[in-house]
Amino acid sequence: MFDIGQNDLAGAFYSKSYYQIVASIPTTLFEFENGIKRLYDEGARNFWIHSTGPLGCLAQNVAKFGTDPSKLDELGCVIGHNQAAKLFNLQFHALTKKLQAQYADSNITHVDIYTIKSNLVANYSRYGFEQPIMACCGYGGPPLTVTAKVCNDSTEYVNWDGIHYTEAANQYLNTAC
Repeated sequence: MFDIGQNDLAGAFYSKSYYQIVASIPTTLFEFENGIKRLYDEGARNFWIHSTGPLGCLAQNVAKFGTDPSKLDELGCVIGHNQAAKLFNLQFHALTKKLQAQYADSNITHVDIYTIKSNLVANYSRYGFEQPIMACCGYGGPPLTVTAKVCNDSTEYVNWDGIHYTEAANQYLNTAC
């Protein structure tokens, strides 16, 4: 099982420009492709791979990079982060198709986690959440600042600590996959 892109992209925004990050995507995917080849050569045949989510909707990124309202979309997510994630996922999807053709005797399952997570953020109340962006605690807690205080009911939140999803949100993700 592979979860790729989040750390590669989100972490880079702290030291690189949007254009530098987008330019680095092919290198990241090349390294990933080499890793799949090594695993395949060692006998791996079943791969569950999901793309990166809407990084601009993570509370930590909104708190750090979303202070200018013009940089936020209609959901309150950082536009540049989500654009980079979409570009990454577009190239990543093409790579998974290439890998499926190259390793025809393998089972390569690609999951579009961006769409699943975006749906959760956009329709949070439909799934029983009250806070789609704000973190329960940590970086991006009320009011999108750093807090050590934990919320009273984590099931109301999509985001746990600014980066990771709550257990309740993960339950939704597991059923959506």
